[in-house]
Amino acid sequence: NDHIDQLRHSATRSLLSRSDVIIVASVSCIYGLGAPDTYSEMLIRLKAGKSFRRDELLFRLVETQYERNDYDFHRGTFRVRGDVIEIFPTFEESFGYRVEFWGDEIEKITRVDPVTGKALEDIKKLDIYPGSHYVTPREQLARAIKSIQAELEERLPQLKSMNKLVEAQRLESRTYYDIEMLEELGYCNGIENYSRHLTGRRPGEPPPTLLEYFPRDYLMFVDESHVTIPQVGGMYRGDRARKMTLVEHGFRLPSALDNRPLNFSEFESLVNQIIYVSATPGPYEQKRSRNRIVEQIIRPTGLLDPQVVVRPAKGCVDDLFGEIKKRSKLGLRTLVTTLTKKMAEDLSEYYQKMGMKVKYLHSDIDTIERVEIIRQLRLGQFDVLVGINLLREGLDIPECGLVAILDADKEGFLRSQTSLVQTIGRAARNVEGLVILYADHNTEAMDFALKETERRRKIQEAYNTAHGITPLSVKKNIQSSLYQVEESDYYEVKVAEPEAEYSSVNSTDIPKEIERLEKQMKKAAKNLQFEKAAELRDQIVELKRRQLGLESEQ
Repeated sequence: NDHIDQLRHSATRSLLSRSDVIIVASVSCIYGLGAPDTYSEMLIRLKAGKSFRRDELLFRLVETQYERNDYDFHRGTFRVRGDVIEIFPTFEESFGYRVEFWGDEIEKITRVDPVTGKALEDIKKLDIYPGSHYVTPREQLARAIKSIQAELEERLPQLKSMNKLVEAQRLESRTYYDIEMLEELGYCNGIENYSRHLTGRRPGEPPPTLLEYFPRDYLMFVDESHVTIPQVGGMYRGDRARKMTLVEHGFRLPSALDNRPLNFSEFESLVNQIIYVSATPGPYEQKRSRNRIVEQIIRPTGLLDPQVVVRPAKGCVDDLFGEIKKRSKLGLRTLVTTLTKKMAEDLSEYYQKMGMKVKYLHSDIDTIERVEIIRQLRLGQFDVLVGINLLREGLDIPECGLVAILDADKEGFLRSQTSLVQTIGRAARNVEGLVILYADHNTEAMDFALKETERRRKIQEAYNTAHGITPLSVKKNIQSSLYQVEESDYYEVKVAEPEAEYSSVNSTDIPKEIERLEKQMKKAAKNLQFEKAAELRDQIVELKRRQLGLESEQ
C-alpha cells in the first residue's frame, strides 16, 4: 500500500530529525525494518547557497534508491530539467521540492505542488531521506552479496541430498536473479528477506525495527493491552511457521527466517517506559505494573457506564425485537452478540424477514470491509449489527443505544469476565446506553461484570453530582469510506457543481424547501460536516431573501 509506505517513511524521518514525535503503530512495529544507522548515514543534506555539484546530487539520489522519471512525477522519483532538479521525497504525501543550481552552487530550494508545478514556498534547507529503508552503501552491499552467495552454496547441497531437486533449482534461479538485481540496481523485490546479510547480523540476532529509531528515553502506550500483549508474543511463532514453509520448498534461503518480528523477550528489552491501557488488564500487565495502577473512571463528557439488566433466555429473540424497535424510533443503533456464526446468521435472517435492517459480522469479513460495515451502521443505513467475537475492543459507536448479549450464562472464552466487561463498554458512548444479558442463571463472570459496572457507575454519579455535570453523548465525525481512501486504484475528479438554482421554485413551496434544508443542515452539523452545513445555510439564506422579495446576492 503506497499510502502506508509513505506514512512509514514519514514516521522514521520524524524520529530521526526531531524529538517531539508521536507515532501510532500497530503490532507491525515489531517487524523488521532497515537499520536506522545506515538509513540516517545515507541522508542527503541540501542548503541554499552551499556548494553541491548537480551531478553529485543525481548520483546520490540514484544511490539512495530514488528513480529518475521525467514524465510521471510521483513519490520516490526525481526529474531533471537543465540545472533544475525536482524531487518527490518518499516521506512526503503532497509536496515536491525544486532545487535550482547556479554552477556548482545550490541557488534556491522551493517547495512545489507536484501536480501543477506551482512554487509554494522558498526554504533554506532540505534533508532527503533514502527512498527505501533497506538502502545499503555499495561496500556493504558487496559484502552482503558475497554472504548471500556463500549461503546459497551451502544450502543447495542440503536440498539435493534430500532429493529436493525442483526446490534446489527454484532456489538457485531465484537467488541468482535477486543477486543480479542487487548488483545492478541496489535493490530487488523482497529485499527484506536478505536483511540479515545487508545489516551484517549473525544468525538468530533480532532484526532492526521501528522501535530502534526511537531514543532510549521514549514512552510507549499499549492500547487494549489485554489483547495487544498476547499478539506481540504470538507474532514470532506465526511468522516462523509461515517462513519455514517457504524455506523448505526452495522459495527462500534459511536467512529469510531472520527477517521476522521480535520475540517477546526482545520486545521487552527495547521498551524503556511503558503504560498499559485497558479496561480489563491481564495478569501480565498487572504483574509488570507492580500495583502502580491508575483507574480512569471519570469521562470528560460525564457519561456513566451503561445500565445492565439480566433477562430470561426464553423468548429472548422476541423480547429483543421489541427493544430494538424502541431504539430505532429514537434514531439509535443496536449491537447483538451471539456465540456461533450459525446463530448470528439465523438471527439476522429472522429479523430481516420481520422488516428490520440488519447486518452481521463474522471472521470471513476482512478488516476494511468490517470498517465499512460499521461506518454504514453509524450512517443509519441499517439499525442492527449482529456479531460473535467482533463486538469487543475498539468498537466506538456513539449512536449505539443498546447492546444485547445472548447466552450470557454460557461460560467460556466469549463469555468470560474480560469479554463481558468489554462488550458492555460498547454501550458507554451514549446517554441512552443499555445492556441486556439474556441468561437463565448468573455465572461468576456475569456477577463480576455486573458488580464492576455498578461500582464504576456509582463513582461516576457521585462525581457528576459533586461537580454539577450533565452527561452528554459522545460526538464523533463519521470518516469517509476506507474503500474510497485506500482501495480504489483511480479516483473521479468531480467538476465543481453549480450552486442550487431556486428561481424556478414556487413562492408557496419556499417554506417547505427551507424546512427541508434546515433539517439537512442540522444533520450535517451534528455529524461535524461543517462545510456541507455552511453550503446548506447559504442556500437557506438565498431562499429567505426570495421569500422577502429581495434580489439574489449570487
